[in-house]
Amino acid sequence: MPRTAFEVDLTRAPEELAVKGHNRWHPDIPMVETFKAGDSFRVECYDCVGGQVANDDCANDIRDADLTRSHYLSGPFGVDGAEPGDLLVVDILDIGPLPGSAWGFNGIFAKENGGGFLTEHFPEARKSCWDLRGIHASSRHIPGVRYPGIAHPGLIGCLPSRALLDEANRREAELLATDPSRVPPLVTPPYAETALMGQMTGPAAEAAAREAWRTVSPREHGGNCDIKNLSRGARVYLPVYVKDGGLSLGDLHFSQGDGEITFCGAIEMAGYIDLGVDVIKDGMAKYGVINPFFQSSPIDPQFSDYLVFQGISVDEHSGEQYYLDTQVAYRRACLNAIEYLKKFGYSGEQAYMILSTAPVEGRIGSIVDIPNACATVAVPTEIFDFDVRPTAEGPTRQVSGAGLAKTR
Repeated sequence: MPRTAFEVDLTRAPEELAVKGHNRWHPDIPMVETFKAGDSFRVECYDCVGGQVANDDCANDIRDADLTRSHYLSGPFGVDGAEPGDLLVVDILDIGPLPGSAWGFNGIFAKENGGGFLTEHFPEARKSCWDLRGIHASSRHIPGVRYPGIAHPGLIGCLPSRALLDEANRREAELLATDPSRVPPLVTPPYAETALMGQMTGPAAEAAAREAWRTVSPREHGGNCDIKNLSRGARVYLPVYVKDGGLSLGDLHFSQGDGEITFCGAIEMAGYIDLGVDVIKDGMAKYGVINPFFQSSPIDPQFSDYLVFQGISVDEHSGEQYYLDTQVAYRRACLNAIEYLKKFGYSGEQAYMILSTAPVEGRIGSIVDIPNACATVAVPTEIFDFDVRPTAEGPTRQVSGAGLAKTR
C-alpha cells in the first residue's frame, strides 16, 4: 500500500486539520509535498461538502448546505521537474471509501441553493443515503436498485497560472453581469469569506481568497469535470501551468451517471485514492493540448442490456424549437427516462436520482440533422431487481418501501 501523503479526520472539520487542504484554486497555494516522477502515494479526501451531510432520513442538511465551502480538496502535490507547458501524468491505482465510512449520499439541491440540471422540474431539496458493500451500492431510500460503482474523483486538476486565473475571472464576470440576479446563478464568483487556502495564512491568504476560483466549475486546468470513467486503472493527462504542477483532487464518487444531473449528483463519499505520477516534458505543445484528456479504466462494469431514451431540441414546456441544442436534447432524454420509471412506482425525484447515481451512459447521437440535435441516456436494465423492459401487459411491478429523505 502506498504511503499516505494526506490524511483527513472525519470527526473534525477540514479547517481544523494540522495540514489543511483547500476549497479554492489559486497559483500561490503552497505544495503539501513534492514527489519525484514515478512515485506513488495515497491521498485521503473528505466528501464534497466536508461532512455537512449526515447518514439519516432528513434532507435539511442538503437544503442548508453551505456550497461556498465546497469542494474540500486534498493537496496540492508537486512533482519535481514539472514546468508550465508539460503534461502531468496521473495513474489512478486504487480508490474506495474510507474505513469505517462505507456509505455515501446523493442530493437534489434546492433551486435557491444551486439547483440541478432539472431544477425547474425538481426544485425542492431531497436526499438519498447509500450503503457501500464491496463494489455495490444500494439505498433504503430508493428500493429495487443495486449497482456496481465506478468509483472516481469528481474533481482533479493542477493549480492555474496567474494568467489563466485572471482570464477565467474576466470571462466569468462578464457572463455573470448579463443576469446577476439569476437563480440559480450563472457563475459562482470568488468569495473570500469561506475560503480555505491550504497552508496560506494572514494577509497573503486573504488577498488570494478575494480572487481565487471557486471549485464548482471545470476549466482548462481540469477541476470539477465529474467524468465517471476516471476509475481504477485510468490515466489522466493534466496540463501544467505552475512550477511542480500542483496536483489536487477530491469530491470522490462511488458511482455516477453521465452528466451528474442532480448536481450533488453522484453517490458522494469520503474516501482514499492511490496515485502514481509522471511528467511528459513539453507535452502541451507536443500533443496540442489545452484541456485534460485521459485513458479510461479497463475494468468498468459490463452491462449487456440497456433501455436507451432519446431526446430532441424541443422545449418541454413551450414546445419551442431550438437549433441543435444538445442541452435541451439531453434534458428531454432524461425527462423521458424519468417518466418511464415513474410507471413502476418511483417518484420523479427517485427516478431523477437513479439517473444521476447509476452508471448510465449519456451520448450525443446526432448534432448535424437540423434543427434537432439528438441526445440519448442509456439505463442498464440489470441494475433493477425486477424487469423494467416494456411488455404488452404494461408495467407489472410497483416498487415499495421508504421514500427519499425530505426536509422538515
